Amino acid sequence: MTLSSPLTETEQLQAERQTVEMLYRAFSDQNPDLLDNAMTADWDDIPLAPGQGPGPDGLKPIIRAFITAMPDVNITIHDLIQTPGRMGVRAEITGTHLGPLFGIAATGKQVRFAIHEFHEFEGARIKRTWHIEDWFGLFQQLGRFPAP
Repeated sequence: MTLSSPLTETEQLQAERQTVEMLYRAFSDQNPDLLDNAMTADWDDIPLAPGQGPGPDGLKPIIRAFITAMPDVNITIHDLIQTPGRMGVRAEITGTHLGPLFGIAATGKQVRFAIHEFHEFEGARIKRTWHIEDWFGLFQQLGRFPAP
């Protein structure tokens, strides 16, 4: 019987980077099920979106809503700051607003807005994420804000 050796630090960093890239590909590839391989079953998302359930299954409807609202949604990673077990990400979401988003009817406008996320890993999967998105910037681009 052969026991696998633990990952080197370089291998761990690479595995964690691939996991984060998979998380963002769930949006652009229109495949929310990628989350099942990117996150732990008890993934903690801080803060939860209004109405969002826990774990990866709680994020899947949000991804589906984004795909409906912006079928060409794409997340581009601009910077990664990483130590084993933790990663900070500066990224940007782009897309064309072609469907309802937060109750705002389609505008046909192309948008781009920043996201900043901090991930904590358990093995090669994301265990916890703290995030902030520039929703105000998005709503300014759309020329509308969600109803209170």
